[in-house]
Amino acid sequence: MDSAQSRNMRLLSNDRLNGFGGVGEGMAMQLTGDGRRILWLAHEGPPKNFTGVDVTDPRKTRVICQTDLPHQRMRSNSLDITGNLMVVCYQVSKPGDSPAGIELFDITEPENPRSISFFDTSGPHSRGAHCCWFVDGEFVHCASGAPDFEPRHPRDDQIYQIIDVRNPSRPVEAGRWWMPGTRKGDAAPPPDRVRPMPLDNLRGPDAFRLHNANVYPERPDRAYLGYIDGGAFILDISDLSEPTVVGAWNPHPPYPGFTHTVMPLFSRDLLIVTDECIQDDAEDWPKLSWVVDARKEDNLVPISTFPLPPVEEFGHKGGRFGSHNVHENRPGPSMRSETIIYGCFFNAGVRIYDVSDPYRPETLAYFVPPAPEGSRVPTAQMNDIYVDERGVIYSVDRWSGGLYVFEADI
Repeated sequence: MDSAQSRNMRLLSNDRLNGFGGVGEGMAMQLTGDGRRILWLAHEGPPKNFTGVDVTDPRKTRVICQTDLPHQRMRSNSLDITGNLMVVCYQVSKPGDSPAGIELFDITEPENPRSISFFDTSGPHSRGAHCCWFVDGEFVHCASGAPDFEPRHPRDDQIYQIIDVRNPSRPVEAGRWWMPGTRKGDAAPPPDRVRPMPLDNLRGPDAFRLHNANVYPERPDRAYLGYIDGGAFILDISDLSEPTVVGAWNPHPPYPGFTHTVMPLFSRDLLIVTDECIQDDAEDWPKLSWVVDARKEDNLVPISTFPLPPVEEFGHKGGRFGSHNVHENRPGPSMRSETIIYGCFFNAGVRIYDVSDPYRPETLAYFVPPAPEGSRVPTAQMNDIYVDERGVIYSVDRWSGGLYVFEADI
């Protein structure tokens, strides 16, 4: 990759995934009984559902499994794994389509995933499930519509749902929460739209719905929610059937919305909060990654943002430019750090930050790949990131580049 930009990072391999290199926000690693490492990837859109890649040797990756979607009016943007159990989210193009919801697979034999059950969240106002978090083998925390949930605004259709999968063959809902005012019939008033947009694209901006819900074994009574234009929430989920808000922070407005991920750094009483860039050519600039002081959960205070290359240099190179997701310190075969943050920033590539001084984050390394062949935009669009406990970095392109594997000298 002669035209790549890099600092303290090296590309080990690039796998185009048999020509289906558009990958969404689902990356999770399985350690198999025979000693292999399988990285599972959810695709950005049809025709493919998910792909399993043997990354035991990160320099010689190999696709071992690739599946098709049930139909072409849907996507499986997200997946997650505990042991040999995988959860896949299905989101359809328009409310009322089906199947929509989450499917559980037995991946004991990675080459032949076996469907165990399907939890149906389709309905007249539901597009199904967008994103999931599954790290304890018991509960799936997901952003989804529901058959009995009618939003006041069509884009506010995905709420926080907790799905009990302790019996994987019979998943059941354990609890739910939504931002007050977003459901038809709520006593609370509807929220003011941050950047009102036309309704021709339901996947677009201008939304008060859940994106990520992260729950960690260190604090199983807390859920950390990125609620798009609603900002960041901390919920008390000690009673799964009745989540309650203990803290909230929202910089939108004046900033242009779309909180994506809220990741706690427990030993330091900090949160890393990312806002996703969702429009090409910096139309929604600035989209930032924030460091938030969480010593008082009920009084969250932003104290800094990650440095990014200049918008004048990257904003009009093509595609999206700005924050998206970070490696989320999940349990399992995963890097866990309270000072080093790994993130993906669309056309600004993969970037690594040191937040030892939370008031002054510093860039340690980056890698910006050239535009892959077949992309709909003239830049790489690094869309998600996973770092294993060995320090091997995996990231994916949104449109055609597939899987990139890096190592960093930090």
